[in-house]
Amino acid sequence: MKILSAEQLKEADEITIKTEGISSTRLMERAASLVFNEIHARLEGADINIKIFCGIGNNGGDGLVVARLLHKYGYKVEVYVVNYSDKRSDDFLVNYDRYKKESHIWPELIKREEDFPEISPGDFVVDAIFGIGLNRPAEGWLAELLLHINESGAFCLAVDMPSGLFPNKVPAKDAAVIKANYTLTFQTPKIVFFLPQTMKFSGEVQVLDIGLDRAYLKKVKAMAQLIGKREARQLYKPRNKNSHKGDYGHSLVIGGSYGKIGSMVLSAKSTLRAGAGLCSVFVPKCGYEILQTNFPEAMVITDHDDKELTNIETDLEPDVICFGMGAGKSSRTVKAFKGLLEKTENPMLIDADGLNMLSENNVLLEMLPKNSVLTPHPKELERLIGKWEDDFEKINKIEAFTKKYKVILVLKGAHTFVFSGKHTYINNSGNPGMATAGSGDVLSGIIAGLMSQKYEPLVAAILGVYLHGLSGDICAEERGYEALTSGDISDNLGKAFLTLMKDEKKV
Repeated sequence: MKILSAEQLKEADEITIKTEGISSTRLMERAASLVFNEIHARLEGADINIKIFCGIGNNGGDGLVVARLLHKYGYKVEVYVVNYSDKRSDDFLVNYDRYKKESHIWPELIKREEDFPEISPGDFVVDAIFGIGLNRPAEGWLAELLLHINESGAFCLAVDMPSGLFPNKVPAKDAAVIKANYTLTFQTPKIVFFLPQTMKFSGEVQVLDIGLDRAYLKKVKAMAQLIGKREARQLYKPRNKNSHKGDYGHSLVIGGSYGKIGSMVLSAKSTLRAGAGLCSVFVPKCGYEILQTNFPEAMVITDHDDKELTNIETDLEPDVICFGMGAGKSSRTVKAFKGLLEKTENPMLIDADGLNMLSENNVLLEMLPKNSVLTPHPKELERLIGKWEDDFEKINKIEAFTKKYKVILVLKGAHTFVFSGKHTYINNSGNPGMATAGSGDVLSGIIAGLMSQKYEPLVAAILGVYLHGLSGDICAEERGYEALTSGDISDNLGKAFLTLMKDEKKV
């Protein structure tokens, strides 16, 4: 699913109005009716106080349509017009008159703090104040109103976007922003729903297809692509019946140091769980018995040193090398990593201490094979690209970094982002239980396992991230968030593949 900018969505509205020969008021009716349908389907005529706060622009017009339809179906509705300006949009005025005519009720006007209505914890609040059109922060009594709604304890549903939240920048720390429990957004999700600094405002998000022009949506270049089951499924390559292990590639997993061999077990196991035909592991001597005992499917090669990597020498010709997990970053290990880079041509996967070595030795960055995949968490990213002011600056810096070094970067988080230098992909699987030790090691193994099967590195990263999250979701359903471990994620990859290929109607 494409993620578009506010400007692109405005253009999509205009093109839809022109190509369909409808009015903007009619398009508003269509969009807001879908919001009403979702509310009605959930409340089912419940005896509940619904308070709708409408701005005086098009988002407010949406709110008035919702209010009119709720009133028509017998709900107890109170409508408040938030009078933050003397200007009103034409579609707001049309729907203001329609609401008055059909309900025989005049909305109450809010223009100062004394006008704020009482909101009880059991109320149902609809936020239709600003929507996507906000270009400056709420101030004065308007900011107090947003805080009043937040502090009420009432369930809050935002129409299109929580009020006070910008579509293209992070609000100030002390800014007043609605913290919605649920957001019904139009046509495409907004990128701020997925950024660490702003995702807390939107709550659970549902996208409503309001029928904007399909030709435009198909051709327009998106800010980012949201990866769900449908998109991930299109990336999957089914296996031929007449095949053998050599057809699915050879992964070489390199890393580990004294006390940190467990990460290698997790990564290496996950390469085979992801479908690699063969897996070899290169570790210090201290890891030999651990790997042979815990992972008999692997071929184990050891360094001459007992405790750390010092000289990475093998006769193997792997399809992909996965490097860095638990490796440490001693001077001897850095030297061994440099030697590995000098003789490696295929794209690699670099994680953990491999990333830390890159950040402390920029010359190594220049040596990375083209299209290598880097998988940092936020702190590792900061060491690679430097500090950033907010999430938008972070994205800009990552894009510059990936273009400069011709790499793919997987930024791990609640919504993991994949950057290619040309495109950005946002993962929509996973859950809080995956915030557990070793989860990143499993992800690295999954992506490497896909790369060994001749998936393009970018495709391997996108599909690997989705499968990793999907496996975590399956685990969470069985164990809950708290009891989920990284080993569970690896062990349930088979179920993730099966779920990926199931018909949606049967899931």
